[in-house]
Amino acid sequence: MEELRDKNGLTEAEYLAAYKPGDYARPSVAVDMVIFSAADTKEENYRKLPQKELKVLLIQRGGHPYLGTWALPGGFVEPNETTEQAAQRELSEETGVENIYLEQLYTFSEPNRDPRTWVMSCSYLALIDSSKVSVSAGDDARRAEWFTVRLDTVSKKINESSDLIEKITEYKLVLLCEDIELSGSVKHTMKRTGAGIENIYEIIESNGIAFDHARIISYAVERLRGKVQYTDIALNLVPEYFTLTELQQVYEVILGTKLIKAPFRRKYGAMLCEPSEKTTSDAGHRPSRLYRRKWLTE
Repeated sequence: MEELRDKNGLTEAEYLAAYKPGDYARPSVAVDMVIFSAADTKEENYRKLPQKELKVLLIQRGGHPYLGTWALPGGFVEPNETTEQAAQRELSEETGVENIYLEQLYTFSEPNRDPRTWVMSCSYLALIDSSKVSVSAGDDARRAEWFTVRLDTVSKKINESSDLIEKITEYKLVLLCEDIELSGSVKHTMKRTGAGIENIYEIIESNGIAFDHARIISYAVERLRGKVQYTDIALNLVPEYFTLTELQQVYEVILGTKLIKAPFRRKYGAMLCEPSEKTTSDAGHRPSRLYRRKWLTE
């Protein structure tokens, strides 16, 4: 059977032999890791249960660009890797932990998002039980620290027409670690047309946060807030055995609101958890039943 030839008379083998990758612009590809944990606050009164805070891991950059500013951990995808493998590698290098919850967030591909060159970022969301993690800065970083995350809605506006619904939400992002305060303002525009939904994230202001990582973190918090309401994703932020109060605190720091105990336990406790034979043994507190994840099956 005669081989097929293209309009220039070339077979596929001839076409590939003459192909020049340099004829087309090629972006670099990186992975950026949004690693969340839910850590206990320090409580001076031992009779009071510690509260939880949503934390994100950041590294202080040790080289240009953005020398000295704080960024998400990550790195470039190597030639022999998929983005998933690169994310797993970076996660292991930064936290020393493997086999934890990891999902792809979004690919940020604007040509001007990195001052060096066109760098596409394939971002990933990871959830870690902070009690199992020991973080350390890599070779290209000065420090690695957990920052408390606060994402507040500043304004909302909806524009509607016969063929478009446009929802504009502006967020204020604040990241805190001891005496360090970083901040950013991010605008999320959601456009719904007959062709589908388009989401656009823009940085209005960024103070001390490198690259466009303020919008990546904001996107990740939004994703997490959405998924906790219909999946068991929050259970990746608690130990193997936990109290229902601890689980409720995790939901509260993610959603940014207080929840009523009884409805929470009916909706999430009964559906996602099962009681174990274990109880707490903390001094100063009455023993509480410890629960564990109820693994959901189809």
